[in-house]
Amino acid sequence: MKIFLAGATGAVGRCLVPLLVAEGHEVTGTTRSTGKVGQLEAVGARGVVMDGLDPEGVTAAVTAAEPEVVIHQLTGLSGGVNPRRIDRDFELTNRLRTEGTDSLLRAARQSGVRRFVAQSYTGWPYAREGGPVKTEEDALDPHPPAKLRPLLVAIRHLEDAVTQAEGIEGLVLRYGAFYGPGTSITPGGEHWELVTKRRFPIVGDGGGVWSLVHIDDAASAALAAAERGAPGLYNVTDDEPAPVSDWVPALAEAAGAKPPRRVPAWLGRLGGGEAGLVMLTESRGASNEKAKRELGWSPRHPTWREGFRELGDAASPG
Repeated sequence: MKIFLAGATGAVGRCLVPLLVAEGHEVTGTTRSTGKVGQLEAVGARGVVMDGLDPEGVTAAVTAAEPEVVIHQLTGLSGGVNPRRIDRDFELTNRLRTEGTDSLLRAARQSGVRRFVAQSYTGWPYAREGGPVKTEEDALDPHPPAKLRPLLVAIRHLEDAVTQAEGIEGLVLRYGAFYGPGTSITPGGEHWELVTKRRFPIVGDGGGVWSLVHIDDAASAALAAAERGAPGLYNVTDDEPAPVSDWVPALAEAAGAKPPRRVPAWLGRLGGGEAGLVMLTESRGASNEKAKRELGWSPRHPTWREGFRELGDAASPG
């Protein structure tokens, strides 16, 4: 198939392009940097420079590619994320999830694209009530902390626009928290370094449940969604949702660091704001059963436990 991958040099895109090419697909991948076009061509894709917030440029790029499938992996995160200013850190990503999604969908319709796959997020967006693990049928948070509201508005916009697109099979992948090469949870990455320096504490009871996914597994899910599966929402996570009080100490151990400190909730709120406190103490995990059943996908790293150990072993000298 001819596939147009928007965001081909991002965390997921870098892993996804080789998978698509290996399956025999003709890939046009976008980047915001002319210097990265060569990276795409080196792995067998056609690289094009595109600004996801330029509607005319988006239309021109999609039209020229004549794709059957569009995969939307555009984000705007180039540095660390501070939970106290997460609304500002996500401003560009929010625009790409709203304006960028609309431009890509418009171009896709005009080009006769039959299938559209888009990146979303699972975890804190789910309502903070009921059980610790949510499915795609469960409600999103009706009252998120103020700093997270713009993010949730953008997520809702993307998910509704894609799954309700007329004449297009729209699939949305709600990724768990990424770990692995090129992410913040890898040797040298932001969260890995915070953990090794004991600056990622267990706040309160550490009861916030996270679902994680290795970046390679996120990419393989996008490949599966491009090829098969009914339109709709899919949680893309590993098999083991876990509270912060479990996975952060395991990450410290894998990194060869001391166990994380523990701080009371009031102190955690001072350091990370209400948004940070919610993520660490109240967030919910996500079930991947639908993706495994309907996309015929399963994570090569079924649990973060073994994934963290692999990263730690690779980083250890000798």
